[in-house]
Amino acid sequence: MDQLSAMRVFVRVVEMGNFTRAAASLNMPKTTVTNLVQSLEARLSTKLLNRTTRRVMVTTDGALYYERALQIIGDVDELDNSLSTSQAQPSGRLRIEMAGIFADLIVLPGMCDFHSQFPQIQLDIGVGDRLVDYIAENVDCALRGGTPADQSLIARKVGELRLHCYAAPRYLERFGHPQHPEDLATSHYCVGYLHASSGRVWTMDFTRGEEFCQVDPRYIISVNDSRTYLNAAVSGLGVVQSAPFFVKDALAKGELVPILTDWQCERLPLYIVYPRTRHLSNKVRVFIDWLVRQLQVIDRIPFDLDVTDFQRKAS
Repeated sequence: MDQLSAMRVFVRVVEMGNFTRAAASLNMPKTTVTNLVQSLEARLSTKLLNRTTRRVMVTTDGALYYERALQIIGDVDELDNSLSTSQAQPSGRLRIEMAGIFADLIVLPGMCDFHSQFPQIQLDIGVGDRLVDYIAENVDCALRGGTPADQSLIARKVGELRLHCYAAPRYLERFGHPQHPEDLATSHYCVGYLHASSGRVWTMDFTRGEEFCQVDPRYIISVNDSRTYLNAAVSGLGVVQSAPFFVKDALAKGELVPILTDWQCERLPLYIVYPRTRHLSNKVRVFIDWLVRQLQVIDRIPFDLDVTDFQRKAS
């Protein structure tokens, strides 16, 4: 028996909760998975799992073995990666989750460059801002806006996006211009953005000099997708906060205009997140490094000048 392989299989069974799902995620026959775990138990002369018809439960010994096995597997993978990094190109499938607007405007425009550098990596990009079961869905990492609240995830900050407030001319014709951020909670409407984990609408934070204002936005409609969020604003359904990079086409077409320009919106931090139980592979490392460079290029583009230009044209 290959003990390291058996340990990997045991860890996956614990994470997936039963043998069938573990076998599917490992692309192995269920009998092979079962035999490897049974061989491991025989070698250790202890029961690691209690089986029922629906799922498996970890024994006390199994829980201890699981924690230690994770450390050992992580150490072995890190050692392998450290020796192979300079000798071989990273390869394999990389499963990433991100909001659609991140995929459209940050990642996809640079994919040809990424592929030319790492031709042996195949990317599977899941689009949407939703809760992800990283283990069950075999997701390597996710690009998320906002500070992650899930303590079971490791989060690496990869950048920040400057935000401004925008509204459609048709909205402003109907409701007028808000004069203060607090108007967005009383006499005006926003497009609400639903937080994936809590189901609550994101608050909006503003600063002006020493002033700070946090708004619970009043809304006609709330959504949980970034592209729908901006489309709702273009349709005149309310005020949004967005990075100028994401609305540059709508600004150029006159579909959106900046508002509340004397206030600064809190920057949106961007994080790559991945589960603590999953070792950061070399293919994930090179993707993160490439993404950081992409975001640095975006941040150097002086989109704040767009706001100044629109202010001048409006006056």
